[in-house]
Amino acid sequence: MIRVGQGYDVHQLVEGRKLIIGGIEIPYEKGLLGHSDADVLLHTVTDAVIGAVGKRDIGHFFPDTDMAYKDADSAELLTKVWSEIEAEGYKLGNIDCTIIAEKPKMAPYVDAMKARIAELLHATPEQVNVKATTSEKLGFTGRGEGIASLAVVLLEK
Repeated sequence: MIRVGQGYDVHQLVEGRKLIIGGIEIPYEKGLLGHSDADVLLHTVTDAVIGAVGKRDIGHFFPDTDMAYKDADSAELLTKVWSEIEAEGYKLGNIDCTIIAEKPKMAPYVDAMKARIAELLHATPEQVNVKATTSEKLGFTGRGEGIASLAVVLLEK
């Protein structure tokens, strides 16, 4: 059996926060605002794998009203979800992710993100694709107000 899921997330850029994307800290003057560490890419990956098995969304599992998840490491949240999905007999076929950001440039960090996501999903980096694009200065991402992310995942059982 194969299952497909998709994920989408967006977070606002603000001063005074670390910028963590794909489990990697990226040097930048701003970071992403959120209840957890606001890792937009790992939130997207988490939503994609949850969606593939038909189990609602990341907010259902880790509500922003629960102080237990305040400043939580998104890698730990994904690990918790992935453990449950693996226990049901699923493994990663592949995942394709896109980060949408005007700044900072993501290219220097893409390989590290791929490796980290592969590690978290007990897969190989070849099963994980991470790419980045801009929105040509249009919309909230183009104005540098936030960063968005998309992912499509294929799970096999």
